[in-house]
Amino acid sequence: MTTTANQSKVAAWVQATRPRVFTASFVPMGLAAVIAYQDGVFNLLYFVLALLGVMFLQTTANLVNEYMDFKRGSDDLKQAGQSMALKQKLLSEQEILYGAIFATVAGSLIGLFLLFQSGPWLWAIGIGGVLIAITYTAGPFPLAYNGLGEVAAGVFMGPMIVLGAYYVMNPDIDAAKAWQLCLISFPIMFTTAAILHANNIRDLEADRAANKRTLAVMFGREIARKEYIVLLAAAYISQIILVIIQWMPVTTLLTLLMIPQTLKLIKIFNTETDPKILHPAQGNTAKLHGQIGLLMVLGWIAWVVIQSFMQT
Repeated sequence: MTTTANQSKVAAWVQATRPRVFTASFVPMGLAAVIAYQDGVFNLLYFVLALLGVMFLQTTANLVNEYMDFKRGSDDLKQAGQSMALKQKLLSEQEILYGAIFATVAGSLIGLFLLFQSGPWLWAIGIGGVLIAITYTAGPFPLAYNGLGEVAAGVFMGPMIVLGAYYVMNPDIDAAKAWQLCLISFPIMFTTAAILHANNIRDLEADRAANKRTLAVMFGREIARKEYIVLLAAAYISQIILVIIQWMPVTTLLTLLMIPQTLKLIKIFNTETDPKILHPAQGNTAKLHGQIGLLMVLGWIAWVVIQSFMQT
C-alpha cells in the first residue's frame, strides 16, 4: 500500500509540474549551447547548472499557476486543463506552495552561484526571470490574467534564456552580440508564445467565466485563432530572415519539415471548440515547439561540423 501511495504522490507531482512543457526550457538552452560551441566558449558545467536553474524557475511558474488558478476559480469549469492537481485533490494547497518555494529557492541559489562565475548583467536577467515566474499568475497584476501571458512567456523563455545562458558561459560579450542573440531567439519566442496561446484558446470559456482576461478572452475566439496562425507563421518567417542575413546557418531550415504538422494544428484550432479535442492539440503545440527547436539545433550542429571539415 505504501509503495502504491508513493507512486501516486510522484504521479501527482509530475502532473502538477507539467514536464511535457519543459521543452520551453530545453529549446532556448539548446540554442544558446550550440551558438556558444560555435563561438568556442561552451562550458558544460555552467550549461548544466543554467539548465537546472531555468527548469526550477519554470517549475515555480507552473506551480504558482496551479495554485492561483485554483484559488481564483479558473479551474472550476475546466475539463481538460494542463494539471488541475488541486482540483482533483491529488495534492494539497500547502504542498503546492512548498513545492513552489523549493523550486524558487533552488533556482535562485543556482543563479547566485552562476552570478559569481559570470558578471553583473545576470542580476537583471535572473531577477527578471524570478519575477515573471511568480507574477505570471500571482500578485496584484497577474500577467496571465491581464493579456500578457504570451508576451511574458515568449520573452522569458526565448531571448532572456538564450542571452542569459550564453552570458553565463561567456560574460565578455558586447551589446551587438547581445542583440544578435536576442534576435536569433525570435523563432523560439514565437513558438513558446503559441504554446500559451493554444492553452488559452482551449480554456477560453472557463477563463471568461472566471474573469481571467487572456488575449483569447479579450478579443474572442476568431481573433485568437488568427493570432495562433500569426505566432506560428512568425516563427518560420523570422527564421528565414535570420538565415537570409546570415545570422543563422541555412541548415537550420530543417525546421521547415514541421510545416505539415503546423498546418494540421492550425486546422484543429480553426475548426474545433471542444476542450477535450483542443487539449491534445495544445500538447502537440508544445511538442511542435520542441521539434522545431531540436531541428534548429541539429541543423546548426550540422553546419558547425561541415565548416570544421572544410577548414581541415
